[in-house]
Order: sequence, then C-alpha cells, then structure tokens
Amino acid sequence: MATSNDIKNGTVLRIDGNLWSVIEFQHVKPGKGGAFVRTKMKNVLSGKVVDKTFNAGIKVETANVDRRDFQYLYMDGEDFVFMDNDTYDQVTVPAATVGDAKDYMLEGMSVMLASNDGTPLYIELPTSVVLEITYTEPGLQGDRSTGGTKPATLETGAEIQVPLFLEQGVKVKVDTRTGDYLGRVTD
Repeated sequence: MATSNDIKNGTVLRIDGNLWSVIEFQHVKPGKGGAFVRTKMKNVLSGKVVDKTFNAGIKVETANVDRRDFQYLYMDGEDFVFMDNDTYDQVTVPAATVGDAKDYMLEGMSVMLASNDGTPLYIELPTSVVLEITYTEPGLQGDRSTGGTKPATLETGAEIQVPLFLEQGVKVKVDTRTGDYLGRVTD
C-alpha cells in the first residue's frame, strides 16, 4: 500500500481488481480546500485511458509489475512462446496480450515482457526494427523519395506505406509505436 502522494509516471495501481498504469500525474494544491492528485491512467490489459483524481494522502494499492528481457522464439497455434534471457524458462503468451506487437516481431528478437504475479500483461518492443519488404508494386522510372507513397508488405505480414522508389527485398527501418517508415537500411 502507498499513498496518493507516491504516485509517479509508470506506477501501476490496482483499482477495482484492474491494473492501471499512470501515464501523467499532477499534484494540485488549490488556494482553498485540500490538495489532490490528478492522474491520467491507462488500463494495462485493455489500453483504455481515463482521468482520475485522488485526494492527497489517501491509500492506494500498488501492483508489482515485473519487467524482464525475453526472446521471442516461435508461434504455437494462436499463442506466442518467449524465453527468459536469464533463467531460460519458456513462457506462452496469448495473442490478445501480444496485440499489435506481432506485426513487428521476428523470431529471435529481444522484447520486454511485463508480468504481474506470473501473468503476462503486455509486450514492449524496441522503438524501431529492421524488416525486409516481401512484396510491393515495382517502382517506375521517375519515382523519387519526395513523391508519394505505396503499400508494402513486410516479412512479418504487416503492411506499411513506403516511398515509391523502394522495391521488394529492401530492408527498411520501421517505428514500432506508429508503424511509420523511418528509412532504408543498407548492410
């Protein structure tokens, strides 16, 4: 147990049986009346974001979230199998927990797996990854980097928008948070 004065960005609270991660917080001391803490919180499982206000000094239940490095091994049916880099234990994570991260994961990639009491909560990928384009329409003479974009399918199956001049087989850097093309990668 902690008090509302201990709330910081990244703190995970247990409220009504759900886990909420604090995105933003602000301690407010108005001219008259008691102080309070204004927070913006994200539901760890569903991703829903809400605003919540706590009176200063009230007790809040914090949750212990263990964030450790894991390596993505393979897909087992609908589930994903990860290996703990320290203990070499394998963990099976449901597809719903992995979410959109699957669009940027390759076998052997290192990821951060957050869990609470042994239950996987979410996957954190590196901010950018290098993936190969497996299919895109061929470029035409005169296509330039400052022109438009076209869809391209990556080796993970995800589809992103890339400049017109890129062709199949080219490796590109992709932002895992937004799915944006960041640049071409040369070996």
